[in-house]
Amino acid sequence: MMWSPILLGLFYAAIYVGNGASTPYAPVWFHHRGLTGGQIGLILSAPMLARMVTAPLLGLWADSFRLRRTPLMLMGLATAGAYALMAPPLGFWGWFAVWFVASSLFAALPPLADVISLNRARLEGFNYGWPRGMGSAAFIMANIVMGAILVHHSPELVLAWMVGAALLTAAGARFLLPADPVASEGGHTNAAHRRAGLMELIRDPDFMLVVVSAGLIQSAHAFYYGFASLSWKAQGVPENLTGWLWAAGVVVEVVFLWFMEPWRRKMGPRNLLVLGGVAGLIRWTALAFSPPLWMVFPIQALHTLTYAATFVASLQLVERLSRPANASSAQLINSALQGGMLMGLATMGSGFLFDHFAARGYLAMTVMTAVGLAGAMRLYGIKRLDG
Repeated sequence: MMWSPILLGLFYAAIYVGNGASTPYAPVWFHHRGLTGGQIGLILSAPMLARMVTAPLLGLWADSFRLRRTPLMLMGLATAGAYALMAPPLGFWGWFAVWFVASSLFAALPPLADVISLNRARLEGFNYGWPRGMGSAAFIMANIVMGAILVHHSPELVLAWMVGAALLTAAGARFLLPADPVASEGGHTNAAHRRAGLMELIRDPDFMLVVVSAGLIQSAHAFYYGFASLSWKAQGVPENLTGWLWAAGVVVEVVFLWFMEPWRRKMGPRNLLVLGGVAGLIRWTALAFSPPLWMVFPIQALHTLTYAATFVASLQLVERLSRPANASSAQLINSALQGGMLMGLATMGSGFLFDHFAARGYLAMTVMTAVGLAGAMRLYGIKRLDG
C-alpha cells in the first residue's frame, strides 16, 4: 500500500512527460513540416471540440474491460502507433486525421488514471495530489528538456519523444497500475448497463451543473494559454522572464497538490470550486489591464486556485455523483468539457479577442468565470454533495 502513490505518480509522470513535449512543441513540429498557423490551429482544436462525443464513447469502451488498467495500456500503444504514422509526409488532411485519433486517445488517459487514483487514495488514505503532482513536475521537466534539445537539434525529435512517451505510458499502465476491477464483483460490465449509466449521468442535472460550472471556470484559462506570452511580449516583458512566469504558475500548482492536502480537506470541494471562480475573476481582470511585472508574479500564484483547486474540486464532486459502473464516463465527460469543447470554443474566440482587443480580451474570460461561479454557488443546495 505504501508504494501506491509512488507507482501512480510514476504513471502520471509517464503521461505528462509526453504531454509536456507535445503541448508546446507539436505546433513547432507541424510548422517545421510546412503547415501554416491556420492549419495548425485546425488540427489542434478539432479533437478538443469533438471530445464531448469521443470522450463518452471511450468511457463506455474503457468500462467494458475487467480491469481498469487494460484500456490505458491499449490506448498508450494505439497513441504511439498513431504518432509513428505521422512521420511520413501525409500533408494537412493526413496529419489532421492521424492527430485527431492520437490526441483523442491521449486526452482520455489522465481522467481514466484519475478514476484509479481517487479510488486508491480513498481506500488507502493517501493524498491524491502526490501522484498527480508528480505528473505536473514531469510536465515542467519535459518543457525544459525538449526546449533545450530544440536549440541545437531538429524539431523531428519532438515526434520521436512523443512516440517514446506513449510507449512508456503503455508499459506503465501494465506494470505500475494496480489490478483494480471495473465492476465491484470483478467481472465484465453489461453493455446495456454501461449505456444506461452514461445516460444517467447526462440526464442528472446535479452532475451536469458540476461539470459545466467547473468547465467554465477551467476553460477561462483559454486566453491565458493561447495569448499570455504574446500579451506579455507586447507589454515589453523580456522573453526569458516569460518562461519564468509560466513556470511560476505550474510550480504553485505542484505545491498545492503536494502540500496543501489538510487545508483542501478542511475546505471541501464545493468551497474549493467557488474559490477557484473568485480567484479567476481577480486574475483575469487584473491581467486585462496589463499590470507591471512586479504584480504579475503574485497574480500568477492565483493559478493555485484557478487551475489546481478547480481541477481537484471537480474530480471529487464528479466522483460523489457517479457510481463505479459509470465512473470512467463521468470523469471523461468532466475532462471533455474542461479541456475539450468549452476550452476549444474559448480558444477559437480568444484569437479574435486578442487581434481586436489585445490584453483586454482577458475580460471575456472574467465573464466566463462569473457564469461558472454562479453555477458553483448553486451547488450548496445539493444534498448529495454533502459529506
